[in-house]
Formats: sequence, structure tokens, C-alpha cells
Amino acid sequence: MKFALDAMGGDFAPHAVIQGALDALEKTSKPLGIILVGDETAIHKELDGRNTDAIEIFHTDEVVTMEDKGSKVFKQKPNSSLVQGIRMVKNGDADGFISAGHTGAVMSTSLLSLGRIPGVRRPALAAFFPTEGRGKVLCDVGANPDAKPEHLVQFALMASHYYDHVEGFASPKIGLINIGAEPSKGSELYVETYKLLSEMPNFVGNIEGRHLLTSEADVLICDGFVGNTLLKFAEFWITFFTNEIKTKSDEKLSYKIGASLMKPILNDLINRFDYEEHGGVPLLGVNGISIVCHGSSGPRSIMNSIFLGQKCIENNLIADTQKSLANHFGN
Repeated sequence: MKFALDAMGGDFAPHAVIQGALDALEKTSKPLGIILVGDETAIHKELDGRNTDAIEIFHTDEVVTMEDKGSKVFKQKPNSSLVQGIRMVKNGDADGFISAGHTGAVMSTSLLSLGRIPGVRRPALAAFFPTEGRGKVLCDVGANPDAKPEHLVQFALMASHYYDHVEGFASPKIGLINIGAEPSKGSELYVETYKLLSEMPNFVGNIEGRHLLTSEADVLICDGFVGNTLLKFAEFWITFFTNEIKTKSDEKLSYKIGASLMKPILNDLINRFDYEEHGGVPLLGVNGISIVCHGSSGPRSIMNSIFLGQKCIENNLIADTQKSLANHFGN
């Protein structure tokens, strides 16, 4: 299995990308190949003589920046690491693509190059949230700030397959994020979506914000505006909380003693809710494995994104999603 990595994408590129690739090669128990796509001089400098037969370098001389308009990158920067990496998946030279770069550019280029899975109207991004139990998948987390009810139904199907195939739990329960539990709550989008989701056997109803992590739903569905807001809040709150504890612990000796006793518990919570532990998020609905990582991803996130890509491929995520959509919508 081989993955193309956008070596120039992300706040800490190329170091984080290359180190993450090296860590994955060291820890994987399965055959793995890596193509580092980007400026070969910068890549060789970062590798610093650490040669491995499992790594290839594909030189590109253009870099996608956050100032670029995502929808135009495919045409305006065809020799960028982002565009060339996705093209490798399209041409069969790589089994999947991973980038911590411009999210909009990854989505747009994936659509233009890989195309949609037959029957998909809108691709979506799904993110895993750890909980005390099986964990939950939130979808969409940013690909579609404007969506229609039929799109959210497809998100539910695609995210359910992702939860099943990657997290390993069959027949996940689906919940619709809303401001109240009643079917009539929320905007027209959510009222109409509720009606459509009610036809699905695993739908458990609306889920209010205070019950997101404790509800019986495994898959939480919303539009990309709501999902992205929730995701970014979730990424920040644990850091804010622990920083507040550190600040308070400096005020009194008794607080410091208490904080030292709580340190193992806090460290466990930080590790469990750290997005690096779970890697990036797959762009569901495109006809190829394209994984979007957080812009500030470190080596651990890149490594775990590679392992995520392996699971998606091994468990036939794309083919099974296509079958499910065809069965549900009669395509």
C-alpha cells in the first residue's frame, strides 16, 4: 500500500510530514510505501541522509499557500505538491493522499481530479470524537456550510460506513444535531432532514448540544457550518481547561499539591482528546482516499493519518459506500 504525502502542506512542513512518514514506516506491521511530494531540496535536507527503500521523492516547484483560492488551485498551480499528490491517486500511482495544507484546495482538487462516488451529491468531512464508550463521528465538519436535507441524508449514510469500516462498529445509530429533541425544532433544513432520516432504521432522533457526547447516537449529522464550529471548539476546550488549571495551581501551595496529584488524569484526558491521536479526516464521497489533516498537525497526526488511510482501503470503504447509496436511493 502506498500513500502520497503533501510534504509542503501544513504549518510545520516539511518536518512534521516527513517525520510522521518515518514514524509510520517504523511502527507499521504491514507493507507500506511513501511518496513525499514537494521540493526535493527541502525534503532531502529534512531527511538528512535517512534513506529508506520505502520512500520515494516526487519533485514539484509550486506550493499552495493559505492565500490561494482553493477552487482555483487545480488550474493555477498544477505542479504543486497538493495537486500532483492527488493526481497520483487518480492515476493509480498511490492508494491514497494525505495533506495538512489548504483544506479548500484539497477538497476542490479531489473533486475535480478524483470525481465523486456514483450517486454522491456533495462530499463531506467526518471527524472522530473520543468518548467513554465507542466514540462518535461528526459529519459534516466543514465541507458544506450550505446544505440541503438530501445532502444531510447522504452524509448520514457515508459517515455510518466510515464509523463501521474504520472504527469497527456495525449498524451505528444516527442522530441529528439540533436545538431541541422535538421533530419540529430547528430551521427548515433540520425539520425536513428529520423527516427523511426518520425513514432510516438506525435513526434515533434529534440530539441537543448538551447530549452530543453522551447520547446513544454513534453518528452525529449536521451541516458544515455547525460541524466546523463544534470541531474547532472541541479541539480548543481541553487545552483551555488544562491551562486554567495550571494558572490556578500557581496561586496557592495547596493547589499545586492537588494539581500534581491530578496530573496523570489530566494527561490521560489530554491524550485522549488530542486530535493528533486520531489523525486527519477523510473526504467522504470522493472516488479515492483523500485525507485532510489539521493545519498545525505534528508527526503523530501525520502517522495516524497514514494508518487511517490503510484502514479505509483494507475495509473497502469507497466500494461499500457506493453500494449503500445505490441501495438507499435506487441509483
